Parts: sequence; structure tokens; C-alpha cells
Amino acid sequence: MALVPVAEALERLLDGATAMPGENVPLADAAGRVLAEPVVALRTQPPFNASAMDGYAARAVDVTSVPARLSVIGVAPAGRGFIGSVGKGKAVRIFTGAPLPEGADTVVIQENVRDLGGGRIEVTEPTAEARNVRRRGLDFGQGDVVLEKGRLLDPAALSLAASANHPSLNVVRRPIVAIIATGDELLPPGSTLGPDQIISSNAYGVAATAQSVGARALDLGIAADRQDAISALVKKAVAVGADVIVTLGGASVGDHDLIHDVLTGEGMQLDFWKIAMRPGKPLMFGRLGKIRCIGLPGNPVASLVCSQLFLKPLLARLGGRSYRQDIRTARLASAMHANDLRQDYVRAVVREDAGQLIATPFSIQDSSMLRMLADANGLIVREPFAPAAEAGDECSVLMLR
Repeated sequence: MALVPVAEALERLLDGATAMPGENVPLADAAGRVLAEPVVALRTQPPFNASAMDGYAARAVDVTSVPARLSVIGVAPAGRGFIGSVGKGKAVRIFTGAPLPEGADTVVIQENVRDLGGGRIEVTEPTAEARNVRRRGLDFGQGDVVLEKGRLLDPAALSLAASANHPSLNVVRRPIVAIIATGDELLPPGSTLGPDQIISSNAYGVAATAQSVGARALDLGIAADRQDAISALVKKAVAVGADVIVTLGGASVGDHDLIHDVLTGEGMQLDFWKIAMRPGKPLMFGRLGKIRCIGLPGNPVASLVCSQLFLKPLLARLGGRSYRQDIRTARLASAMHANDLRQDYVRAVVREDAGQLIATPFSIQDSSMLRMLADANGLIVREPFAPAAEAGDECSVLMLR
């Protein structure tokens, strides 16, 4: 099977991917979710003309010329309006959020009032009509669409939905990603290693990538290099309702790389296998019914780079999110050799200097070196057959953070 270009591979992987169906969740559980339908206000906010400040509710005609002396006829705290009407020469002591009493059309802030005692005040600064008053419906009216379908529910959106009197919201179901690591050599973190074993690390980074775009990540553990062990975890992924199955390692062509055989044996229709990219050439994609199956390379850096390029956009689309890779233009800090037929993603440190981004590639680009990837904040993207580049030449950088 020929090497598939990166852009084509992503297009084929995303083909037919649409947002998951909606589900109703309590407002308290909706943070970070995506609306599956618009939110319509169930009430008007404010529901009445309300005071925006602590002060005195009065008639503007009585306080446009100062000094003006008024009689205080009552108090209106928030949550308990004044019953009665404000007439000529009268005022009501009012607090922020309280309904404006009948007859009043302005609020004199308390800083502009002098207490004369005996229920009398003197207004020292003129106050125009509607000053310090929040009109009924200033924020929104009942029946208004206050949040559109597809909106990510950030803190402001959640507060707005609550204010519109919604105790729950219809949100896009989070896509479920089942992660299966493979390899006799792998043990979980905290284990005592034998002479031929290493720690299984890829699953944690892949799960974090999935969670960064709102997906549910289910780590199904490590399968030994046996078809029955891998098949058992694939069946478990199907049973738990996975929308995407991600396998780690075992997707190459070695004698112990069994993922392809197991997945096709379970009914997967292979779409492509092997990408024209570095790192990440042995990436596999197919469909098991409605489940998308992605076989990531076993090398840690290749696994995470492929997750950034392929898994993240897929899960964002399934989760109803808009997503674009953050690609910027920078200048090289050092020369680079000509590239071969594969698209190269070179780990680099990107910094700003005098308004210009400068990308410094690491001298070693081994796909097992996680520390280098953790230190990198960008990937220099080198197109296939790109010529040699000199320090100062422009380059494209995929920003990682």
C-alpha cells in the first residue's frame, strides 16, 4: 500500500464525521460541553426596572435642579420591593437590584445625598431621568435566543443559561475513545521493570489529547502480543460503546505487529495504512461499522504527533467543536537539510524576537525522545522534497502550546 499524503489522510479520516447526537445534562455538569441546540430565554432579564446602585429612587423632575430636598417614605431592599408610589418631593431608599417603585424614574446615588435627619435628605448633584436604572429586558427578553447551537459552554455562557432559567441543557454527547496499548514489553507506571521491559507512557498523552477537545478517554489497558489478548480488548471497546478505538503500537509490519490482522478479523474495513510523514509513518485507519479505528505508532513522539494531527481534529468534529491547527510563519534559527518524500514534523523551540517568531529545531529528532517533545512548543513543518534551508529562511510552524 502506497504512502498516503498527510492532507489526504486527514481528509479521509474526517470524511463523514459529524457531531454526536444531543443529550440533556444538568447545568452543573455542562461546563466545557457544546450546545446541540439553541438556548431560548425562559424569562425576561431584568424582569422589572431595577436599581443599578445603592441610593434613592425619586422623580427626575424633582432632582434635576439642586440642592433638592426630599422626604424618604420607605425602603426597597433587593428581593422586596416598596409597595406604594413615589410622588412629588418624595424618595425611597433603594438598594442595588431592587425594583424601582411606581412613580420613580431615576436613582440618586447615595454619594450625592446628604442626610438631614428626620426622614429628610438633600440631593447635592443633579440626576437625570433613567440614571442608574436597569430597564426591564435590558439583558434579554423571554423567547430571545441567548446562545446559539454549537456554542462551547464557558463560564459566561453557563451563567447566561442559568439566568435564562434553564436547569439543564441539550449538549452534544462527548465522543468515547477507547485506548488500547499493545506490547509484551510494556508495564504501567510504578511497576518494577524486568530487563526487557519499559513503561507504557503513550496512553496518558493520547488520553490527554482526547480530553483537550472534550472527548471521554477510556484506557482499556495493555494487551500482550497475542491476537486473543488484543481481540478481547477490541471487543471490550465495542461493548462500552466506543466511537473511536485507538491502538498504540503493533500497527507496523513486523511479526509481532498484530493490530491489522486482529481489527480486520473483527470486521474492520481498512482505509489506509502508512502515511508519508515523519514521525508517524506506520499510522493505520479503518472503520469497524460506525467505529473509527486509528492505529497509532508505538514510538511515543510519533504517537503524540499523530494524535495532534489526526485524532484531535476528528474528536473535535465528533464533539461538535470548531478546530483549526495553529500554524504560524517563523524564521529558522539554523540551517536544515533537504527533505525526502515524507512530510516532516521537526520538534523545535519557538520564541518571539522583535515581533518575529524564531524557530530553533532540536539537533536530534529521534521519535522515542519524549523529553525533547515536552520541551518543544512547536513543530516545524517540512513539505515533501523541500530543498535545504538556511538560517533566516521562512518556515511553517505548528504550534503545540
